[in-house]
Amino acid sequence: MSLEAKKEQPFVITQTITQPKQSKLKDFFSILILNKAAMVGAIIILFYIFIVLFAPLIAPYDPYEIKLENKLMPPSADHWMGTDDKGRDILSRILYGSRLSMGVGFAAVMFGAFFGIILGLVSGYYGKWIDSIIMRMMDVMLAFPGILLALAIISALGPSLINVTIAVGAFSVPLFARIVRGSTLEVKRLEYIDAIRCLGANDLTIIFKHVLPNILSPIIVQGTLRLATAILSAAGLSFLGLGAQPPSPEWGTMLSNGREFLFSAPYIALFPGLAISILVLGFNIFGDGLRDAFDPRMKK
Repeated sequence: MSLEAKKEQPFVITQTITQPKQSKLKDFFSILILNKAAMVGAIIILFYIFIVLFAPLIAPYDPYEIKLENKLMPPSADHWMGTDDKGRDILSRILYGSRLSMGVGFAAVMFGAFFGIILGLVSGYYGKWIDSIIMRMMDVMLAFPGILLALAIISALGPSLINVTIAVGAFSVPLFARIVRGSTLEVKRLEYIDAIRCLGANDLTIIFKHVLPNILSPIIVQGTLRLATAILSAAGLSFLGLGAQPPSPEWGTMLSNGREFLFSAPYIALFPGLAISILVLGFNIFGDGLRDAFDPRMKK
């Protein structure tokens, strides 16, 4: 082609326009919203969180006020869930007890997740003898049933709500550690981790800045499901007299008090039991929905 022909040829600037891809977060919420069971669980959880935040405003009576003249009153317009053997309003005690039960559950899961994530990251990233030592320790903890391990810890520390939190959180550590270890083993083999290491990043930067953010999905799902177990376990320990002590309105303690009146006043144990069951159900079905939303196969 001659020089003059080249000059006459128009210069066209081409630009490739790419459509923005739907964000992963939007995909996640779209799948989660379509899961009706997960939405029911989310509504239940949000309802309980509302109760926790506004219990003093919602509760019609003082949960600790004793009125023996009103003892063992059945549900009525004045006391929607009746009164216990000391004349205390059961509805008010359940509303205030939600703070204790959910607080213990969240604190126990946070305790277990913190130590489990640290141990799992170290074990999965470094491997070799460090991995063997940590995993054998976790295997020993998993060899004991969770409730028996919690009973052993409380027997050593003494019965209290704080010790229940430590005990319930302790048997959550190996579960988080094993999940984090498995996910870390997968992520650390990826090419971008090798590239970051070649650029001079140290181990702490790689672990907490590049590995941990990419394994949060199974941690979140496990944490949500463990909340249900933690709340149920804490209530069970309080029912046995090893957790919150009277006159605390913790749900397990209320259940323990109500077992003496199962035939004469069954509502004393019925309503705290329903409160525990509904909350545990909410966390379980919401956790299942989270697992489906994080599963890549569900996005196809």
